[in-house]
Amino acid sequence: MLHESPIIQLGGFNIDLSVIIMLVVTCAIVFGLAFAATRNLSVDNPGKLQNFMEWVVEFVQGLISSTMDLKKGKPFLSLGMTLIMFIFVGNMLGLPFGIVTEFDNVQSAQVFGHDIVPVKEALEQAQATHPGEAAHIGVNWWKSPTADAGVSIGLALMIFVLVHFLGIFRNTKAYFKHYVQPFPFFLPINLIEQFSKLLTHGMRLFGNIFAGEVLISVLLKMTALGVGGMVASVFGLVVWQGFSIFVGSIQAFVFTILTFVYISQSIDTHEEEH
Repeated sequence: MLHESPIIQLGGFNIDLSVIIMLVVTCAIVFGLAFAATRNLSVDNPGKLQNFMEWVVEFVQGLISSTMDLKKGKPFLSLGMTLIMFIFVGNMLGLPFGIVTEFDNVQSAQVFGHDIVPVKEALEQAQATHPGEAAHIGVNWWKSPTADAGVSIGLALMIFVLVHFLGIFRNTKAYFKHYVQPFPFFLPINLIEQFSKLLTHGMRLFGNIFAGEVLISVLLKMTALGVGGMVASVFGLVVWQGFSIFVGSIQAFVFTILTFVYISQSIDTHEEEH
């Protein structure tokens, strides 16, 4: 059975409802963790969640100090904590389970009164190709939000805008000057370098998480191959789930530290000498 995304058209835009749902869930989990960890702060008898949050703070401070002067980077502490927690939680959400609903009728392929576009198109194509035969299309409602290219590139785009905003307004002359260094004809290359950072920053995160979820779906389909396939599927899932936790953690770390590297390059590396 095919699994499609619950995409509806709203105001001329294609809206993936699963991405919106998962973004809300991710934000709620991160906010809940932060709220629970800081609700009853104690110096003498800190709770487990408070200890965890303090460790996150120290970890992010370590990332900042490894890329720039800690005094200059301290204002970005909350940004780093938000990024690493949001991306880590988002990366993990698609691992434990999935929620799939099934549609077999073009008229019923709706949600909130709007057609689920890919499901409707797939059902219409199936009916045209094999008239009279029942078609079943599954809609995947639960996945890692970072397994969507729009989310990962969106996160990278926010960092891209922040980095260049800081460069323009906090290090103006040196920021523009570095585009024509070491020679003016390097301008096109330096511009391409900046946009390539945007793409690699987002696509690295998307590619790793999306590939992991694709492999999980392949392993789940192996259960249809009999007892041997089921054993191989269970073993493969156990191994891959553990490895996916490692990959998800690494990708959260890489995205966050690259954010600080780009900020450092913008406000520090090309800073004017006085």
